Amino acid sequence: MRLIPCLISGLVVAAAFAAPAAGQSRPDSLRMSCAATAGMVRQQGQVVIGTGPNIYDRYVSNQRYCSQDETTVPVWLQTTDQNQCFIGYRCRERIIRQR
Repeated sequence: MRLIPCLISGLVVAAAFAAPAAGQSRPDSLRMSCAATAGMVRQQGQVVIGTGPNIYDRYVSNQRYCSQDETTVPVWLQTTDQNQCFIGYRCRERIIRQR
């Protein structure tokens, strides 16, 4: 019988920690200017940005935010003031071509 109160207490504590995370929202390029979006990536080095409903990706300012087996590819996003705004890079696996 002591198991049920402990279980309920554990669920309450878990819910308290999960609630703030559920309420956090990521930056949305469609609600930001080009300068603000690109500046955020430059300033933070890496950031997850939304680009539409339930669409998001991780963007980086340079190669050092990628793993050793990845390279950077340039990214242009739509912002409030530009249809194609260069904001930084994505990390992608290197393509190794074998002969």
